[in-house]
Amino acid sequence: MSKSRTEAFSDGVFAVAATLLVFSLGTPIVNSGLSRALINEWPSYAAYAISFLTIVVIWINHHVVVDAMDHIDRPFLFLNALLLLTVAFIPFPTGVLAHYLQAGHDQQIAAFAYGLTMSAMAFAFSLFSLYARRFLRTPMPFDWLGFSTGLLLFPLAMLLALVSFELSLAIYACVTLFYLVLPIVRERVMRSRN
Repeated sequence: MSKSRTEAFSDGVFAVAATLLVFSLGTPIVNSGLSRALINEWPSYAAYAISFLTIVVIWINHHVVVDAMDHIDRPFLFLNALLLLTVAFIPFPTGVLAHYLQAGHDQQIAAFAYGLTMSAMAFAFSLFSLYARRFLRTPMPFDWLGFSTGLLLFPLAMLLALVSFELSLAIYACVTLFYLVLPIVRERVMRSRN
């Protein structure tokens, strides 16, 4: 099986998903001035930024995993497809979340739906990563912190959304920032040791 074809297809799905996110940004309705209308769109901007960064983090980590592999097999391709299924779906709950945050009602359900998608993505990425370990060129120690954070915090935030959508949104953002910062910090620590 060709890794390059898998990566090319995956890159295409990541690119489309990231591009579709922009459609969650609505054109502001101007009643009393464009600047106020643009400011009132902040929930759309926040949902867009969190989802875009999430897709970027998944894309980078996907490349790290695939680059470290010797070869791939058919089950890996199906697990990759499962991951891409969840990534391609991210624009939908992002748009729903942005809409209902602005509408001022049903924010809890929208934040729950967003969390359900993020939880499914975390589960799919975990299966993808665990299966990929059997094909790594060089064995790597298992990263419990990186592995468990999304698997635990996305479902927790999803359930908390039913009580406090604000808290769940903060957790979604923090998990994304965690996965953005963790590899950068680890690489700097490794470079300073060498």
